[in-house]
Amino acid sequence: MSSPYPHMLAPLDLGFTTLRNRVLMGSMHTGLEERGDWDRVAAYYAERAAGGVALIVTGGMAPNKEGGVFPGAAGLFTDQDIANHRKVTDAVHAHDGKIAMQILHAGRYAYGPDCVSSSAIKSPISPFPPRELDEEGIEKQIRDFVTAAVRAREAGYDGVEVMGSEGYFLNQFLCLHVNKRTDRWGGSYENRMQLPVEVVKRVREAVGPDFIIIYRISLLDLVPNGQTFDQVIQLAKAIEAAGATILNSGIGWHEARVPTIATSVPRAGFAWVTKKLMGHVSIPVITSNRINNPDTAEEVLSGGNADMVSMARPFLADADFVAKAAAGKGATIAPCIGCNQACLDHTFSGKLTSCLVNPRACAETELSYAPTAAPKTIAVVGAGPAGLMTALVADQRGHKVTLFEKDSRLGGQLNMAREVPGKEEFHGLVHWFETMVAASGIEVRLNTEATVDALAGFDEVIVATGVTPRDPGIPGEDRANVLSYIDVLRDKAPVGKRVAVVGAGGIGFDIAEYVTHQGTSPTLDPEEWRKEWGVGDPAEVPGGLLEPAPPAPAREVTLLQRKAEKPGKRLGKTTGWIHRASLAARQVRMLGGVTYDAITDEGIVLGGGDKGPQLLPVDTVILCAGQEPLRALADALIAAGQSVHVIGGADVAAELDAKRAINQGARLAAAL
Repeated sequence: MSSPYPHMLAPLDLGFTTLRNRVLMGSMHTGLEERGDWDRVAAYYAERAAGGVALIVTGGMAPNKEGGVFPGAAGLFTDQDIANHRKVTDAVHAHDGKIAMQILHAGRYAYGPDCVSSSAIKSPISPFPPRELDEEGIEKQIRDFVTAAVRAREAGYDGVEVMGSEGYFLNQFLCLHVNKRTDRWGGSYENRMQLPVEVVKRVREAVGPDFIIIYRISLLDLVPNGQTFDQVIQLAKAIEAAGATILNSGIGWHEARVPTIATSVPRAGFAWVTKKLMGHVSIPVITSNRINNPDTAEEVLSGGNADMVSMARPFLADADFVAKAAAGKGATIAPCIGCNQACLDHTFSGKLTSCLVNPRACAETELSYAPTAAPKTIAVVGAGPAGLMTALVADQRGHKVTLFEKDSRLGGQLNMAREVPGKEEFHGLVHWFETMVAASGIEVRLNTEATVDALAGFDEVIVATGVTPRDPGIPGEDRANVLSYIDVLRDKAPVGKRVAVVGAGGIGFDIAEYVTHQGTSPTLDPEEWRKEWGVGDPAEVPGGLLEPAPPAPAREVTLLQRKAEKPGKRLGKTTGWIHRASLAARQVRMLGGVTYDAITDEGIVLGGGDKGPQLLPVDTVILCAGQEPLRALADALIAAGQSVHVIGGADVAAELDAKRAINQGARLAAAL
């Protein structure tokens, strides 16, 4: 039987060792190591190794205290650290996996007062100005990289990844954006590239020939005064000569004002840059960013864009990604939707990483879906994300589940989210739920309004009926020129050319995106997406940074909110800026601190300003003023003496929080 993904599943011979396929689990900071529960760290990585990935790269380990991303960041500083990491490597090797430790020196991105860099120029994403290193300081940093690599080998790692991209320490020496030195470590590119080359050279000398050294190379800096592609090639060749085994693509500095991994970025949106490096070096080259399913990975590899693909967040979503692909069960892979809500947003908020679609990610030792010893009959009301996850986990554990849904299809509010340009990945999440439900033993009753009588006799009743739009109580809101977000996204009600959106939460921003777009979503048109964000060819413009050229908006939109704060302030920590920038590029006007005095045929009358009530002339007013729990059924069941569990939006209606809903459903089903 031929392989369904012949390029992705082909082994890769590195000379002294062979990788079992062409899939790398890219580095992600999870926060697990800092918590000190090394059995939990080992279980997390072991589950991914058991799932078939060829090579795992850990989250970034600091080579020294000043290089840690934050105070207390994990590293290999003591003999006990080595023993702790040995638990991880042994667990991975028990499943025939390979694992490399990433050495991450944050440089001026370090969130601490002892940070260091090539020059004393503060980063826009950290409050601490770095200390400019002198000769002795640079030599110390090199030695600390080498020591970290040697200790990684002692801990049983198969290799290390030297982080040289994303605007971290080594990247800061490469680019004139930060490196203002005039000594032998600055000025010409030959001088600026000495540090990463020397690090790789000295690491190779210290660890010997039979140890994987991955160098994460920045192919596209996306900041002013970034590298030209001729310089990237020059560096790549020098890094190969210094002893690197593999080159892994890095895209964009963290401070770049171009999204690189968010859900609105086209799939494999930067593989074309990696392809430009192919043929210039003889060692394998890895491509990365927004590759989230085996079909995309196979297409990238078969097209000659790279020798290997790096996927990070997809292994949070599904540890068995590779095994399922190899078995021809790609449709059952839980999809990474690129939302960042439970991974990067958590990381940058100091929380433990997890995954919106897979609450067991990083919780493998404390959240189990083990078979039940006492099967029950369970009714789940509502087939949105909370109800679907509850039903699937309960069914997996051996309970007899009946799923009631008043609509004609599964998905609930996800079916509206997937209509928004830039959120096309939600199609995949709904399709995955449909696939998994169809393959389960769940009895599905669509077009069925659950009643108290219909739910009598079940051992457990779970109410996941979702939310209903909050009534903002604006005089005139019953006029024909007023729509709810449901009218627009679900029912496709016609919208005028001038629009006021009442409410600037996540739904308000989604509606503004929806009504200002026309034609194909840029997420599905990579060339248009690059124009919109100003991404160019690094062979033509240093760093690949162009002036953005967004398309003309389809409508004139004003986004309104009552809170006297910057609209969008409460959006996702790592993605909010993208949504704000996207709407600003579409000339959306944003007003905070207003009151809604009335809606007339001419528009909406706003108060709250110094000039008294003012008419904002618009053709359509769209209400996105929050939600309230839809819990009439739950209240009726409780009144009838029935024990119920209320989850998801029916429990707490804050925004449309699929992360909380899915996590709540999974944990409830695991406990039944």
